[in-house]
Amino acid sequence: MNLTQLLHRNVLLRPEQEAICYQNQSLTYRELTKRVACLAGGLRNIGLKEGECLPLLSMNSCRYLEYIFAIPWAAGVYNLINTRWSIAEIAYSLVDSGARFLVVDDTFSPIVTEIKKKVPLLECVIYAGDNECPEGMVSYEGLMAESDPIEDMYRNGDDLAGIFYTGGTTGSPKGVMLSHTNLMVFAITGAQMTGLSNEPRWLNCAPLFHIAGLGMLLMSFLLGGSQIILSAFIPAKVMKIIQEKRVSDMLLIPTMLQMLMDDPAFNKDNFNSVQNIIYGASPMPLGTIKKALEELPKVGFVQGYGMTECGLISISSKSHHIYEAIESGKIRSAGIPGIVQQVRIVDGQGCSVPAGTVGEITVRGPNVMAGYWGKPELTQKTIINGWLHTGDGGYIDEQGDIFVVDRVKDMIISGGENIYSSEVETIVSQHPNVAQCAVIGIPSTEWGETVHVVIVPDPNIEKDDSLTIEKLRRFCKEYIAGYKCPRSFAFIDALPISGAGKILKTELRKPYWKDCEVQVS
Repeated sequence: MNLTQLLHRNVLLRPEQEAICYQNQSLTYRELTKRVACLAGGLRNIGLKEGECLPLLSMNSCRYLEYIFAIPWAAGVYNLINTRWSIAEIAYSLVDSGARFLVVDDTFSPIVTEIKKKVPLLECVIYAGDNECPEGMVSYEGLMAESDPIEDMYRNGDDLAGIFYTGGTTGSPKGVMLSHTNLMVFAITGAQMTGLSNEPRWLNCAPLFHIAGLGMLLMSFLLGGSQIILSAFIPAKVMKIIQEKRVSDMLLIPTMLQMLMDDPAFNKDNFNSVQNIIYGASPMPLGTIKKALEELPKVGFVQGYGMTECGLISISSKSHHIYEAIESGKIRSAGIPGIVQQVRIVDGQGCSVPAGTVGEITVRGPNVMAGYWGKPELTQKTIINGWLHTGDGGYIDEQGDIFVVDRVKDMIISGGENIYSSEVETIVSQHPNVAQCAVIGIPSTEWGETVHVVIVPDPNIEKDDSLTIEKLRRFCKEYIAGYKCPRSFAFIDALPISGAGKILKTELRKPYWKDCEVQVS
């Protein structure tokens, strides 16, 4: 399996169909393929070698998609850099991947000088912006114009497609090595299990450096879709482009969906063209999904569960996102495993546990990474006898549905009892005063840890409707045991969010654990 096959098939079947729509630009599949072949030729002309990593630091754009296909066309390797990283983190990924080249857009061209100071091997920076090419950089458009198209160098399925850096909140980022087969399995699993129709009008507003954004993009190319691109997620712009471009399907991180519904300009009529919203990257609070089902009753909701190290693991279909699923509890399910992904739950000794028993979720199949770049020992600890240990705690029910209860490291142990933060968050998120929340364990001399919840208050609630810990505990006790209920809470204007859309619980924990002998990451 090869990523460039997605272009070859579409240019054969639908050459004049719109492939990309970005701002005032529009490219057909024929035009896109020609530009990709020319860009690949230009990259080879400046010295890109077979199997060499060429990173990209850019917001979503038309050129971003050209890069996604030109790199494998030229037999190169991706490094899609997290746009929210510091210069130090960016430099780490460049040095670690041995990068001699870098592509930047207008947003990041001003920091190139600082990056170069930290990356001595960096020889050439390609400017993929819309303004005049800065001195000392190579023009992306000029490189393409001066280069003849080349034949696809056609990589094999096991060849390295990209190094995807994950983490960075604790220690150095880890480079996840994904092959062409790994990424194509993501696309095929999504196309087979999400229920999307052929030729979707797919909105790319989630960051494409994230595996979910990239994987779903590849899925929509597999389905012959038209790619509508926003450089970044801004609620008002998202709602406008959905209506103007008649978007049919999109990927949203749960925090994005919450922001859309909280926006003063939110109007469900703007979503008349939308058939499906796929969400992933982090769990959807039950309060958010209930509100979404109420506000957008004609939209099908689908959850994708996975991680950078193995792409998609499972899909929770539209049938799990109806009111009956709330009553049955299936709405909390991450769905069933993909068609070629094998999942099992294991205990601390690596032995399988019975259905309904919580343990660590492990995965095996052609979706699993080759390993961590330059970290063979960590790879051996993570992939054991072919099974990827995800670090997620969960269980599988009698019907084969996966339920993710928590990150193993996010589990709270209070008075000897295991408390899963996601279970508490599910309840707290339904309180009328709460817009968003995150549950963490904080140190306690009596209990070891106690449950603490950080709350973003609902902006639509009257200020005199005050929330106290007693009120919150009474609310929670209607649904969960008393020992699981929060013993303290704090208000915050906004939760710290990673570039992948995940809540940074490490940041929330720091003030409480910094002076403790026992640290929790």
